[in-house]
Amino acid sequence: MVARHAVGARRAALTALGALVLTTAPSAAAAPPPPAPGPASIAARTLDTVRPSARMLQAMQRDLGLTRQQAKARLTNETEAGTRAGRLRNALGGHFAGAWVRGATSAELTVATTHAADVAAIEAQGAKAAVVTTPLSTLQALKERLDATAGHRRSHNTPVWYVDVPANRVVLQATKKSAATAFLKAAGLEARGVVVRVSAERPKLRADVVGGDAYYIDDNARCSVGFSVTKGDQQGFVSAGHCGRPGSKTTGYNRADQGTFQASTFPGKDMSWVAVNSAWTATPDYKGQGGNRAQIAGSVQALVGASVCRSGSTSGWHCGTIQQLGATVDYEEGTVTGLTRTNVCSEPGDSGGPFVSGAQAQGTTSGGSGDCTSGGTTFFQPVNPILSDFGLTLKTASSQSGAQGPQDNAADAWRSGRVYEAGDTVSHAGVRYQCLQTHQAQGAWSPDGMPSLWQQVR
Repeated sequence: MVARHAVGARRAALTALGALVLTTAPSAAAAPPPPAPGPASIAARTLDTVRPSARMLQAMQRDLGLTRQQAKARLTNETEAGTRAGRLRNALGGHFAGAWVRGATSAELTVATTHAADVAAIEAQGAKAAVVTTPLSTLQALKERLDATAGHRRSHNTPVWYVDVPANRVVLQATKKSAATAFLKAAGLEARGVVVRVSAERPKLRADVVGGDAYYIDDNARCSVGFSVTKGDQQGFVSAGHCGRPGSKTTGYNRADQGTFQASTFPGKDMSWVAVNSAWTATPDYKGQGGNRAQIAGSVQALVGASVCRSGSTSGWHCGTIQQLGATVDYEEGTVTGLTRTNVCSEPGDSGGPFVSGAQAQGTTSGGSGDCTSGGTTFFQPVNPILSDFGLTLKTASSQSGAQGPQDNAADAWRSGRVYEAGDTVSHAGVRYQCLQTHQAQGAWSPDGMPSLWQQVR
């Protein structure tokens, strides 16, 4: 009786969700119908993906093999899929096993559940349902066991591990099978569903300032600027932690005095921030295709399968897709957890440069393998943990024009500048809301006006 009631409650929650419409690329025969009103179309408008820059579209066409219309449709679909996945995640609770997008235009959203009874309700929301054996929370716990083991037993022959959401498994990448066996034994996971992938690939740090500009550290190393930030009245930028230590001095792309590293974390995480002097002004700009500037609107985390582009002072502007979230990499210099794995290429000197998806900041380049001639894998440090750990505010186009609404005095009240994780709950203007997508709150993004990021709960 209790089980039937729980299933009914989940179905009711799923059925209550507003219809979300995905956009497909126009065909030569007919133009697509306009998106239906509702949370999906609002998501595309409010998160600034309805008017993508021409340079971003050109890079996506080049690197992802798309037409211009497909590139535009893909950005819209990915934005709307994030909102849809967030609502389904909240409704499924502990049964949720992940979400991802597929297809040239990311028109197919898949949501995984461990209970077959959820399938009809998921499909009723226009998503493809996948019934799997293991919830996402369990996979994440297995990966955390590997993270903990790496803290006291390092092996450069097991350089990468991550949760593969579409495959519903944890993957350990090793240069040889024996090294993987020893590492899993040390973690107590010999027969716990971790799949071993043997590969000679060994990621390396990309170490050798608008986002993507070069900057120089103590006159003997070069990295790339990530995103502009502020801390109170102090302006600066975020970058990779392995680029410099607190107190290290920086000069800009023009070799003029620029600033000082205020904080840096590496290994463990790969994040830093530099405070700049009065000769430099933080902007929401980053360098896109051909060195042309575009602007960041926020930091909403993209789904697995979503398109992502990167700017760096060595290799410039390149695009690809997100393959896994929360990966761990054991570099020769130390282990870093919580990285995002992509198939975007990069080269030494690109470290710290910005990764973006649509108009949303995603993170800063950490390391990888391969190059931009033969292709490769690149990992980035997500930007929201950088903002949260160091108490920084991302400089965005929306923060320059948006006004913050009335404030709530409750202890859990929504606050501009705070980083919220998917599933967090807040109060705002006397109403409770649940977060749909991880992001840093912007002044103009209060829950009552952002159904793409927040869902009202009772």
